[in-house]
Amino acid sequence: MPSRELLAQADSLRADRKPFVLATVVRAQRPTSAKPGDCALVLPDGTVSGFVGGSCAESTVRRQGIRLLGTGRSTLLRITPEAGARERVEEGVVTVGNPCLSGGTLEIFLEAQLPPALVVVFGDAPVARALVSLGRAIGYDVRAAAPGEAVLPDAAAVIVASHGRDEEPALRAALAADAGYVGLIASRRRGAAVLSALELDPGRVHTPAGLDIGAGTPEEIAVSVYAELIASRRGTGGIAARPAVPEAAGHPEAVDPVCGMGVAVTPGALRLTHGGREYHFCGPGCRQAFAADPARYADE
Repeated sequence: MPSRELLAQADSLRADRKPFVLATVVRAQRPTSAKPGDCALVLPDGTVSGFVGGSCAESTVRRQGIRLLGTGRSTLLRITPEAGARERVEEGVVTVGNPCLSGGTLEIFLEAQLPPALVVVFGDAPVARALVSLGRAIGYDVRAAAPGEAVLPDAAAVIVASHGRDEEPALRAALAADAGYVGLIASRRRGAAVLSALELDPGRVHTPAGLDIGAGTPEEIAVSVYAELIASRRGTGGIAARPAVPEAAGHPEAVDPVCGMGVAVTPGALRLTHGGREYHFCGPGCRQAFAADPARYADE
């Protein structure tokens, strides 16, 4: 079971809208140092807090966890001690051969914990209030913003529903934050006039915001806006879908020259330089073996 400290860290990460992967050992075949219920958190920078096995198992969990943060998915990770076993990906299961294990097999469930999409709504009119209540009901982190308020850089959407009041600062704040979706509640004619007067790119602002479903009431307009937002976030509305956690998707990978395991190249990764080249390792044992006889493992 996760410790109180680990649970507190997870709660703090959620409160701060920081993504992580919760890794939980669900099966451990002896001999292994981990046992069912052991848990760890994997952060986008490769930091691992908690315990899911020795350094080599932790290296595999780190690498697979970072991959999942880039996609937002969850999976069952199966680590076996089979030397030379190729990584296999089946539906919901990733199997990795790790010859550094002392023996036994580990099965670890990796659950990507991503913050809900952040939606910022400017305005206090009936449509704005409907956007706030409906967005929260479907699971978004919706925040009502005041005129002149800054927009967080991870905002999935900014919707301006102030009906002519303070639209310029809200739209400019949304564009400056590079929000994935920017919508302006206005008629087609007035929306076009606002963008022209402010010299804003009409390709970056949806106005009139929402899909054309014949909406009339504030609640129906809110439904149409979220339908367009969902289509945009899924890459079906003319906007390319973004990685779940862009910084996680940017980590390169290397191959441990001793055991052949894949290693995530993170700031804390074990490494040695030989012959002007940097080598990365899954654990201290492989690094020590390389340091003792680099000619045996280095690419010459």
